[in-house]
Amino acid sequence: MPFNARLFLFGFLPIVLLAVLAIEWATRRLDPSGARFGQRLQNAFLLAASLLFYAWGEDKHVLWMLLSIGANYGLGRRIGAELARGGDGRLTLALGVALNLGLLGWFKYANFFLGPFVEGWRAVALPIGISFYTFQALSFLVDVRRGEAKAPDSLIDFALYIALFPQLIAGPIVRYADLAAELLERRIRLDLFASGARRFAIGLGKKVLIADVAARTADQAFGLPAAELSPGLAWAGTIAYSVQIYFDFSGYSDMAIGLGRMLGLRFRENFSWPYISRSITEYWRRWHLSLSTWFRDYLYIPLGGNRRGALRTYLNLGAIFLLCGLWHGAAWTYVLWGGFQGLFLIVERLFLGRWLERLWRPLSHLYMHLVLLLGWVLFRSADLEQAGHYYRALLGLGSSVEAVYREGWYIGERFWISLGLGALCSLPWIELWWRLERRTRAARPQLQALLSLGGNLAALGLLLLALARAAAQTQSPFIYFRF
Repeated sequence: MPFNARLFLFGFLPIVLLAVLAIEWATRRLDPSGARFGQRLQNAFLLAASLLFYAWGEDKHVLWMLLSIGANYGLGRRIGAELARGGDGRLTLALGVALNLGLLGWFKYANFFLGPFVEGWRAVALPIGISFYTFQALSFLVDVRRGEAKAPDSLIDFALYIALFPQLIAGPIVRYADLAAELLERRIRLDLFASGARRFAIGLGKKVLIADVAARTADQAFGLPAAELSPGLAWAGTIAYSVQIYFDFSGYSDMAIGLGRMLGLRFRENFSWPYISRSITEYWRRWHLSLSTWFRDYLYIPLGGNRRGALRTYLNLGAIFLLCGLWHGAAWTYVLWGGFQGLFLIVERLFLGRWLERLWRPLSHLYMHLVLLLGWVLFRSADLEQAGHYYRALLGLGSSVEAVYREGWYIGERFWISLGLGALCSLPWIELWWRLERRTRAARPQLQALLSLGGNLAALGLLLLALARAAAQTQSPFIYFRF
């Protein structure tokens, strides 16, 4: 059930929010000292709602998620018990890692590694969100083993951590240590709820007003045969996809963070204005933060990070980004995309990064975007053959004269609108507004109230516009749903 679906926006979400608010009000009204009971009741309700949310489109695969929840809960408890007895929990952790990676590997990579070699192979369907909730389960087990998190007593609380609907399908990847306390101690406050609603409106606006508009040009460009793809359209399609994927994915993250706040939960930020970066290294410090920090903390650093010499550092970077590419999908295009990103990170670490720091800012921004656009071709292409044809079109090779004359059929008003809005909204104007609100809260409360009112009214207008757009157009799935 996508966040932009009419059923979610006008049915599921209002019912869930009203029910949670009713439980919050009733438990505090009837028994002010029984806040813990109210949280337990909310958690049980949210778990049921989250399972319904997932089962709506994944009725068969919900059983695998429940299996994952039960197994990881038991393994986490066992690791905790072993540590309490003076053991190290290493074997239990290894079993948990093997179980989680085995489950992920079967569903996500069996078709890739076994399909071409097994006669009569029946394709294995990929459960939505399995890459995200598997990584959450792995981080839970590792953190319990490291002593950074305590295995929960309640199966319901742990199940809610894995299945919580705001971030179940496409993240952000949340660590149990960051969420454990809030699952039992959160309060639904008016200011936090309003902030969450505003953030949800921004995310929905990103999706339906920018990403879905840019998708038209991207889909048309990548859907044309090689001979019909002109250089201008090829570049326009790549640029449109760059706009689409950022506002699609960051829009989902904004909606997830906003929903979490409305429920009294705080998720870490997943994006930090990546398109203002001046290098690929900086870009990866700003893009999909929950995934990049996961790979850093659970793979890169354990492999030695940058502590074992330059050669080992470069090998670690290359390996991590190859795995990052493979995490996104079981296809050679994703593997090469990951290797492509890792290559530029290594080159920038060797010498290019120092040169970029001294380079005129517009040129360093141009370099970053050019590398990014070339990489998105691999990421968007269905296979290596299509990627090869697309790169040829970017260079003006293999296109017919007629294709050049037909550019205007595809590069129209929608492209320029999405490009303009994308460029404007890629800049941190909103963050500057939020900072100004926070800074004036104590010193100038009247100005802060005015700024807050203006922000809320703007968010309300954006929400109404986005809701109208979502209600009128055909549902467009989020890109990261397939990962």
